[in-house]
Order: sequence, then structure tokens, then C-alpha cells
Amino acid sequence: MDEDYSNMTVAELKELLKERDLPVSGNKNDLIARLQGDSGDNAPVEDAVTPAASSSDWEDEDVDDSEAFHVARQKPVLDGATREALALRAAQKAKAPSFRRTEWFRYARLSRSGWRKPKGMDNKQRRNYKYRGSLVRIGHGKVAAARGLHPSGFAEVMVHNSSDLDQIDPATQAARIGATVGGRKRSTIHARADELGIRVLNRRRDA
Repeated sequence: MDEDYSNMTVAELKELLKERDLPVSGNKNDLIARLQGDSGDNAPVEDAVTPAASSSDWEDEDVDDSEAFHVARQKPVLDGATREALALRAAQKAKAPSFRRTEWFRYARLSRSGWRKPKGMDNKQRRNYKYRGSLVRIGHGKVAAARGLHPSGFAEVMVHNSSDLDQIDPATQAARIGATVGGRKRSTIHARADELGIRVLNRRRDA
């Protein structure tokens, strides 16, 4: 069977793999080894075991990781008016244009930055040329009742140490850890937030 697989083209090998519901990635040698491992034809034990067990093992590992890193997300206590305001803001945001900086398509550094008001005298975006991006205007504002709220409905509170969590109301507020906080202090904040039942909006998966 080894000689038969070697004489076949890559396209033919992939067709055989698709018929056996096996992955089709890799070069020709990988495809042949995968076919031999599935049929058990003169293949080393490592080659026969690795391709067949890779997909199932990865799936099991993904499940275990998701269970290990799963963190219960607290829900805010919201009244009916606030819920309606959040739903209305989401609908308004879906219809709003994407505000991009001038020349964002020309330079990579500009494509990663946020909105900047165009100020050049001959700037085509400032002069509202149709082929340029949309301008930020007062008419694009969202509903005021949901302004400043996280999409989950929590009011964000910036924290830099575990003592800042004592001033947070878990029912309506959530913590956002500052970007300059180190890993050791961040883990302490996570542990303290779990004790107080406070949700951390930018919690890392490894903590």
C-alpha cells in the first residue's frame, strides 16, 4: 500500500482522506502517513497513533481548558428603563457608520488608531467628500440613559489595587483593572473580586 500511496497525486490522497473523514492538511508525506495510520499498513507505532489521536485529544483538551478557565459572570441589577436604553443603544450602534481616521487605509499605524478630527484646510474628509469616511457629528450620539455603561449593563470602575474594590457596588458596578497593573497584583485583585462577588471586565483567562 505504501507504493500505491506514493504513486498517487496529492489531490487523490486528499480525496481518500475526505472519504475517511480525516484531516487533509500537510504535505504529501503527511497525507500518506495519515492514510497508513488509518489503515494500519506498515506504519510505525508513532505515525499510526499520532494522526488518529490528534483531533480527539485536542477536542478533549479544549473542553478541559474551557472548564478550568470558566468564570461565572455576574449580571447587573437593572430596571426596565435601563434595559430598554441598552437595547436602543445597541440598535443605534448597529446603524451607525464606522468612523475611521483620515488616510487610515494608507498607513498601518493610522488603521490601528482611533478617530481623529480632520483639521487640514484641503482635507477631503473635513470637506465631506463622498468618497471619504463619515464625520463624527452630534446626530450620531446614542441614548443618554445608557451612556458610559458597559454592554453588560455594569458601570465601569477603574481599579489599580485590591483596596479599590471595597468601594464598588457588585449589583450595579464592575471593575476594570488598569493596564499598568502587574501580574502578581492582578491575581490578588482577582481573588479579592471573587470574595466580594465583583465582576472583572478585563479578566484574563489564565487568572
